[in-house]
Amino acid sequence: MSDVRFVAIGDSFTEGVGDELPDGRVRGWADIAAQGWADAAGHPIQYANLAVRGKLAWPIVEEQLEPALALNPTHLSFNGGGNDMLRPRTDLEHIADAFSRVLRRCDDQGVTLIVLSGANPAGQLPMGSMIQRRGDELSAAVLRRVANRSDVIRALNWPDRELARSAYWSEDRLHMNAAGHHRVAARVLDALGYEPPTQWWAPSELRAGGAVGLAYYRQHVGPWVKRRLTRTSSGDGRAAKYGTWVERVPQ
Repeated sequence: MSDVRFVAIGDSFTEGVGDELPDGRVRGWADIAAQGWADAAGHPIQYANLAVRGKLAWPIVEEQLEPALALNPTHLSFNGGGNDMLRPRTDLEHIADAFSRVLRRCDDQGVTLIVLSGANPAGQLPMGSMIQRRGDELSAAVLRRVANRSDVIRALNWPDRELARSAYWSEDRLHMNAAGHHRVAARVLDALGYEPPTQWWAPSELRAGGAVGLAYYRQHVGPWVKRRLTRTSSGDGRAAKYGTWVERVPQ
């Protein structure tokens, strides 16, 4: 495979929130996987990332899919629905239909689809049982839509019990930390047929912690509730970090 053009679309999971670099930029599994892909394949690849935090599944499709396909990629990754699940009266089948739309358009363009499910934060969040139930149902609904498609690459993180441990999550308990993003990147490379660095699966340094009790609600839950009440998003006004191709060369 000498001509790889990989574009990622999605929300904060794919943008890389929780895996912040010292200069404040976010990295995340897609950045890590793109570099790992170039390293494992032994040749440069082109990489773009149109994901924006806070996006619901259908707005991801409506705003990011066609610009991503206009780049003429060979591979496109899609994940969505995590933000939808946190809202009342969510229609999970309608969310799963977004995956069908992405697959259909990838078929139209001859693009290989990489489907990801998000990691499971339910064990450490308020209303965790509801999130667990909705995540299970959404995962099943998405898998039904690609069940007969052996050509769709699957990197399924929701069932990963190891990744659900608090040590893989940032202080807000909703976004993965660097260790979590590396584990997801390892799963993507494995699904592509490459062997990721062993330490990506289980980094030697796993840090858990952060605010608890009322401090947690004040720092993390309160701002989220305020955004819902004011109908704003953490992604408002944000542009894609890599809206066009950047080259990743083997290191």
